[in-house]
Amino acid sequence: MVCASTEKSLDRVISLDEIAFQKFLKRGGRSPRAAKGIIATVLKYEQYLREVRNLKGLDKAKPADLEAFVSHIDEAKKDAAKKYLHGIHYYYEYTSNKEMRKLASNLRKQRIGQTPFPLKDFLKIDPAHIKKLETLGIRNANQMLTAGKTPKKRQELSAKTGIPPEAILELVKLSDLTRIFGVKSIRARLYYYAGVDTLDKMAKWHPEKLRIMLTDFVAKTGFNGIAPLPKEAEFTVEEAKKLPRIIEY
Repeated sequence: MVCASTEKSLDRVISLDEIAFQKFLKRGGRSPRAAKGIIATVLKYEQYLREVRNLKGLDKAKPADLEAFVSHIDEAKKDAAKKYLHGIHYYYEYTSNKEMRKLASNLRKQRIGQTPFPLKDFLKIDPAHIKKLETLGIRNANQMLTAGKTPKKRQELSAKTGIPPEAILELVKLSDLTRIFGVKSIRARLYYYAGVDTLDKMAKWHPEKLRIMLTDFVAKTGFNGIAPLPKEAEFTVEEAKKLPRIIEY
């Protein structure tokens, strides 16, 4: 049996550097509330590694340890592992552990079919347009992509709803961008405003040049958000290259 003083000593040795990790999350655009939740999931993972896997630090974990933790969470509460893997992915991005970051990301993707993004959550979209589309049963990005797949369909949708063709096209482009894992409201709007509004355009960028361009764009325009970090930019460009093209422009 481990005495209380020994447990405290272990905690000091393996404790997550919460302040440094929180600063990393803030630089990545995570809100204080989101950062708090991410840190809580990583601390739970750390506790499991210590108490069940007998490891003295987060960075001692191997793929088998992460997979065992995920199985443990899956058994305890269905679908809960997605939340933990979300936080753990950020931790391994923070520590530059590519192998474990990729594993966390893949394990999470296995547990979720990416939820279609709600149209109402896009930034700077006229709410009246959203209501008109909802009357036709078009409420999320996947439905928008189906309804606006071709120029002809977009014209027909505009005629049915009274929404200007350019507004229909904007929603289609934003919806198409959300097919890239991790691209949601703020990111989709940043890419759109910066002129990287299609997968083809995104795929042509060198990740670092894209990041620099977006950093300059945010600084010049005062956009309420930050440019992607290097790894995020790299992932985004690679995803844009891989995704099948389903929209006709």
